[in-house]
Amino acid sequence: MESKTIHVALVSAPVYSHLRSILEFAKRLVQLHQDHYVTCLVPIDGSPCNKTKALLQSLPPNIDYVFVSPKNLEDSTQDTHPAFQVRTLMIRSLPLIRDELKKLISKSRLAAIISDGIITQVLELVKDLNVLSYTYFPSSAMLLALCLHSEYLDKTTSSEYKDLLEPIKIPGCIPIRGVDLPDPFEDRSSETYKEFLGGSKRFFLADGILINTFFEMEAVTIKELEEQESRGMIPSVHAIGPFVQQDESNCVILEGNKNNSMECLNWLDKQEKDSVLYVSFGSGGTISHEQIIELALGLEHSGEKFLWLLKPPSKFGIIFEFGDFSEDPLKYLPNGFLERTKEQGFIVPYWAPQIKILGHSAIGGYICHCGWNSILESVVHGIPMIAWPLFAEQRMNAVLFCNDLKVAVRAKVNEVGIVERGEIALVIKNLMTGEEGKGIRQRMRELKRSAEDAISEGGSSTRTLSQLALKWKILE
Repeated sequence: MESKTIHVALVSAPVYSHLRSILEFAKRLVQLHQDHYVTCLVPIDGSPCNKTKALLQSLPPNIDYVFVSPKNLEDSTQDTHPAFQVRTLMIRSLPLIRDELKKLISKSRLAAIISDGIITQVLELVKDLNVLSYTYFPSSAMLLALCLHSEYLDKTTSSEYKDLLEPIKIPGCIPIRGVDLPDPFEDRSSETYKEFLGGSKRFFLADGILINTFFEMEAVTIKELEEQESRGMIPSVHAIGPFVQQDESNCVILEGNKNNSMECLNWLDKQEKDSVLYVSFGSGGTISHEQIIELALGLEHSGEKFLWLLKPPSKFGIIFEFGDFSEDPLKYLPNGFLERTKEQGFIVPYWAPQIKILGHSAIGGYICHCGWNSILESVVHGIPMIAWPLFAEQRMNAVLFCNDLKVAVRAKVNEVGIVERGEIALVIKNLMTGEEGKGIRQRMRELKRSAEDAISEGGSSTRTLSQLALKWKILE
């Protein structure tokens, strides 16, 4: 590393989707500013999974990484909820993260330390290191606005949020029902809610917050945040996205699944433009056996072509890393379904090349779990969505894209939390061939163009990122 190189340290959260997002930011930074060098600290439990290793090994030479692996994680077992496993790993990694950052500072002066938005404890760790510290927020400006407003909301609300009759008003955001707030808000007495408030409070320690969104998509919210910044109420906010994965060639394809994954692209080649609905709940989302049956029958009854990335149910409805894939997810499908739909659909177990799929001309819609990475991929490729949120902040994302941007429709759940086959068939027909779907498709095309403009030369996100890089260079 040359002496004139601007050195930036990243601290990732131990979740694959978060790691992927912050590394896409790093790649964009060093692509635009080749005098920058990035070191990413990656907390892991033991050895990294093959997918994480493949992602890290594909990085350009001016991005390095260091694994941070604490000991004594035996109390966090496979039977523990993945969210608890992540929290435990983050907390026990903090002393090691500080040690690694001090090593980096001793070798070459760091221009900035940027930590993931769910590991804000790093902001406390580095406040005495005399280095600019930032949070990388891998989600929407709307969610950030909630985080920065959460303490006030907590002080001025007496009941459970889910019991509120009126929508909640977050400055600069579309009103949102209490039941659509992120998971920690479901129970105000819970430890996860208290941790959310504590993490949100730590955002105010940052010298700035970098958001994986773009001005044109969330203009009203970003303007409100900038106004709060100008009054000294919050740190500086920088919309620098969208960052999405561009190349899946580094992905590890499971043995026995490779043929199916590639055959799905060949199958798409034979379909008409905009005729296929892509169905996926992301790398971490799973649905129950009952819901798989309802979804299958809804797809069948819609009569529309579909490509379904299918995973078996999991204990907690969520997975954070690739594990044992010996179980056949096809056994959870209704009897006779595969035979009846062999001309209508294509099912891929566990993994599919999502970037290639969303970029294929045959894809005309996407049943999406509303994870932020998947949403941005849909936007970048101009694919209208059926919003099917599962956990975390995904219901909030669904509100943004259905009620505000109006580029998605939302599937309604029944009183026990299941989306029934009739509702599924109805929303699919509505999106793929209905009049409402035509308007959604047009608005999504316009949003796609705005995303392209934002990251183009001279675009809003490119300018914002360049201003940050210039600041680090001057201070260096």
